[in-house]
Amino acid sequence: MIPHERSLVERLKDQPFALIGVNSDDDLDYYRQQAKENGVTWRSFWNGVRGTGGPISSKWGVTGWPTIYVLDHEGVIRFTGVRGAKMDAAVDGLLAEMEEDQ
Repeated sequence: MIPHERSLVERLKDQPFALIGVNSDDDLDYYRQQAKENGVTWRSFWNGVRGTGGPISSKWGVTGWPTIYVLDHEGVIRFTGVRGAKMDAAVDGLLAEMEEDQ
């Protein structure tokens, strides 16, 4: 998913958009190396080695990876499980809603 996420971040760099990742690799140093090699420029938090039993996933009710939540500008979860073109459409739709409200 990283290539798609990277393209989404680049495409929306001048928009009110943020991508946040959560990772639960066993080895934090390995994850950091992989993130650097794969061009992860967005915030990505480490959930610890307990997989979905880590603190972030436990709080959000995540039971498997990847889990995708698309939140609006008020922090309300508006879409879950969208990937690829569906994720793009969800984000673009929320950005359009924000423009309409202004």
